[in-house]
Amino acid sequence: RARARARVRARARALHALPPIDYVAEFGTAYHVPVLCREVCEWLLTNPDGLYIDGTLGGGGHSQALLYTMSVLRDEDEAAAGAAAEPNVIGIDRDAAAIKTATERLATYVERGRFRAVSSDFARMAENCEPHSVDGILLDLGVSSRQIDDPDRGFSFSAERDGPLDMRMDAAPGKRSAAQLVNNLDVDELAQIFRVYGEQPGAKKIANAIARKRPFSRTRELAEVVESCVPFKEKHKAAARVFQALRIVVNDELGQLETALEAAEGLLKPGGRLAVISYHSLEDRRVKRTFKNGSLSARQPPKDLYGNVLSPWKPVGPRKPIVATDVELEQNSRARSARMRVAERTDLGLHGDAMPTSFPT
Repeated sequence: RARARARVRARARALHALPPIDYVAEFGTAYHVPVLCREVCEWLLTNPDGLYIDGTLGGGGHSQALLYTMSVLRDEDEAAAGAAAEPNVIGIDRDAAAIKTATERLATYVERGRFRAVSSDFARMAENCEPHSVDGILLDLGVSSRQIDDPDRGFSFSAERDGPLDMRMDAAPGKRSAAQLVNNLDVDELAQIFRVYGEQPGAKKIANAIARKRPFSRTRELAEVVESCVPFKEKHKAAARVFQALRIVVNDELGQLETALEAAEGLLKPGGRLAVISYHSLEDRRVKRTFKNGSLSARQPPKDLYGNVLSPWKPVGPRKPIVATDVELEQNSRARSARMRVAERTDLGLHGDAMPTSFPT
């Protein structure tokens, strides 16, 4: 077992010598520019013949980068590559437009059997793979640039992108839109959403103003009410926080993340890696705590009687989150808030040793 782990670590180090290309320019498109693309390939790939899940497919940029890098590391001629018995990358997204765009973009890999797109959400990724069969999982959280720029999706609060107050990632039956939330929840419920999921000061004042002015049907209508409740220099931040809070609740983003972190533990092989890119502290805190303590509910890592840490996760990479370089920020300013953390699956619970049933508090 120790020799197998050593081989995985040695291969991981070897794979850090990536092709000398501009990953942002090479894999970014008008549809979407993937953030931290080179860093994802550097830290996620441990086996060029392995199976990887892109849990947030979007425009397919990260998936294409992974597939390209794996082919280079295999020293494989792209033009002469044969069909694969199993896919190298499974891309998951609940946005039908993203599935269509990525499938068209990666048509060559689809034909070779190296890529498969799945219409679902990443919280249900365990439905698409056998337990402990995956070498790496990527979760790029939040909303894509394409979704923000499309007024019909209702994610943006800017005057230039005024649209219906929707914010749903998909149109699943029974899912409430942002308009339904702001028009029907009482003041205390709205204030709680803004306070907890937007970390917005003066949440009750904003909720009261919304209650007086509703109903709302357009994004700009709501943004103007929010902006009227704060000083001029805070208008942009307040609107961003309120829209973030509504989007998180509409799409159950934090619940999806928590479920996905549990699912990843059961899907990854020992030595397999999970990379999570987050964009605000609510996401990052959950990822950091899970990687550091072994569980979202744990306050510190569980240990055996000898003081050895008993955790399914071992953080890898720098101690602080991986962030975009200055070069990438010049090409894509929206990468500024991206923070990536990476952890490696240990073999705890895979060889008859029991997972801890309780954690220190």
